[in-house]
Amino acid sequence: MDKFADKPIALPEGIDMEKHVVATYWVQSDRTMDMALMGQILAIEQTTGTWVPVPGETPEVRAKHVAKVIGVYEAPFYEYGLPEDVKARQYIVQIAFPAANVEDQLPMLLTATIGNISLVPNFKLLDLRMPRETLEGYQGPAFGIDGWYEALGIEKNRPLLNNMIKPCSGYPLEVGCKLFREVAMGGCDVVKDDELIANMKYNDAVERVKKYMEIERQVYEETGEHTLYTVNVTDRLPRMFDLAKRCIDAGANAMMVNYLAVGPEAMRALAEDPEINVPILAHMDLAGAYFMSPYQGISSPVIFGKIARLCGADGIVIPFSLGGKGIYMHERFMAAIRNLTYPFGDLKPTLPMPSGGITPANVPDCINNLGIEIMIGSGGGIHAHPQGPAAGARAFRQAIDAALKGIPLDQYGREHEELGMALGIWQKKTEFKI
Repeated sequence: MDKFADKPIALPEGIDMEKHVVATYWVQSDRTMDMALMGQILAIEQTTGTWVPVPGETPEVRAKHVAKVIGVYEAPFYEYGLPEDVKARQYIVQIAFPAANVEDQLPMLLTATIGNISLVPNFKLLDLRMPRETLEGYQGPAFGIDGWYEALGIEKNRPLLNNMIKPCSGYPLEVGCKLFREVAMGGCDVVKDDELIANMKYNDAVERVKKYMEIERQVYEETGEHTLYTVNVTDRLPRMFDLAKRCIDAGANAMMVNYLAVGPEAMRALAEDPEINVPILAHMDLAGAYFMSPYQGISSPVIFGKIARLCGADGIVIPFSLGGKGIYMHERFMAAIRNLTYPFGDLKPTLPMPSGGITPANVPDCINNLGIEIMIGSGGGIHAHPQGPAAGARAFRQAIDAALKGIPLDQYGREHEELGMALGIWQKKTEFKI
């Protein structure tokens, strides 16, 4: 056995990167801590050992299964000693976890890379580098970006428009039917349930599917445009899977799940089920509990990007970073978009759906930053249009047309009443009031 094989530290060139998941962390410690040593303690804690030596943790076991610290980078990188005023030190630490420890299991991937060590203060998982063989154990999105356009029967020459029915919850089926018809007639490609309504006694999900799909047929006959309805099948387990299949039997042409609330592996089970033969939209509620602290948790590009893609999201609702409610840094937003759309093994790309306070005034920013293969999501920006939801949807479609033609919105709005009225109300600023 290589004399270094059982050591919890290595040079990057000394390990087989295609047999390890590499986790990158931000760590802050006091001035006295040796982070290379602490990293090794964490590597052992998350793989083969515990807080004291145990007989079963043999050199042979460690050689096959211990994680290894492969990088400790302090910034600033002091060389001749610490200045007296330095109280805390900041590091980027990389730990390589044997892929054999996690295989194709998403829960074990998260448990290994951020499980118990999530309790370490000032410690945040920034990224995961996945080996190709591990990625091959994931199906990923069954439909991906192309699948949304194919389901609608349209070319990939413009962004899709999504409307989430508002109010968020509490409304009877008759109200939902009226709103669905209006926004579909106005040109929404996709209509989704809000994340706060699923299969409720006051509004049954299967009945929604039946009614909305009949309206979809009628609207298509009038307009020639299809509408996808992402029914929210979020539910307790295993009941969610039965609900999803009943919705399919009722004619559902898409669905949605609150993927972090039910768990990424539950979402993955839906995506990999051959009976669920429709695109699945992942909703990101609960994500802030993972990433909002700058000092703890899992970074948003991992939660929104790589985890969502691994668990098979064909599309994902993601906080909008330009205007809107302004809660999310643009740099993080763009990193998440890259994780959703750039090559990631052989997994299909996931369609990003920027959302949160978006109005027609934000459309050019969306397209200029993200391109046309996106789904623009708006709730209040459609439903609150003074002329009603159908006009609100038309205003968005007009804004999309203007942006694609390179015509300034205010100029286009002078010739298109619905857009002009929307711009007169919102411009780019969205007030969020309770």
